[in-house]
Amino acid sequence: MARFGGCGAAVLAAAFPDLGIGFVGVALAFGLTVLTMAYAVGGISGGHFNPAVSLGLAVANRFAWKDLLPYWGAQLIGAFCAAGTLFVIASGVADWTPGGFASNGFGDLSPGGYSMQAALVAEIVLTAAFLVIILGSTSDKVPGGFAPISIGLGLTLIHLISIPVTNTSVNPARSTGVAFYAETGAVGQLWLFWLAPLVGAAIGAVIWRYLLSPDETLANIGGDAG
Repeated sequence: MARFGGCGAAVLAAAFPDLGIGFVGVALAFGLTVLTMAYAVGGISGGHFNPAVSLGLAVANRFAWKDLLPYWGAQLIGAFCAAGTLFVIASGVADWTPGGFASNGFGDLSPGGYSMQAALVAEIVLTAAFLVIILGSTSDKVPGGFAPISIGLGLTLIHLISIPVTNTSVNPARSTGVAFYAETGAVGQLWLFWLAPLVGAAIGAVIWRYLLSPDETLANIGGDAG
């Protein structure tokens, strides 16, 4: 569900302009998906559905390093299942073609024609900002129970900024699942949508851990979401 919501809105609803969800609707769909799923399963898994977020939480000492690869595996399996389900639904209309299938890209695959350098900078900076939002809103120094709202709205804002640049990733699993169904060169550009979010997440976590809240440890912080 965490990948299906946003990509589903992009592939299904945004493909039909008469339905009126448009650019803002897709951004909200990604944010609302994370918001609702964080409340739904945050108490079970910590509610992070994104390999970059899991890495950032580990760097920030909020998540055990030994759990990182199993989480990445689960996140990728979820992404492929969501993309496959979406493909089955979307292909149920006559003359439908996958096209970009909500994939990410730069250059010719960027919605606005942005360069590789622009895409790299956008994904690093916005993922770093996303980690600061997540770590700040789940800190024990802020009121509890509101973190998913802040995180969901933060992700919405990130999409409003960067959909024209890369179609917004900040999530390697989200990028990977749909890339293999796209009728473009999305798979060939997938390296950037792993590299940039992972680097950005690590930067955001370092900023939080060493500049904004250096006294936090895994023992004194509760669950996280994102």
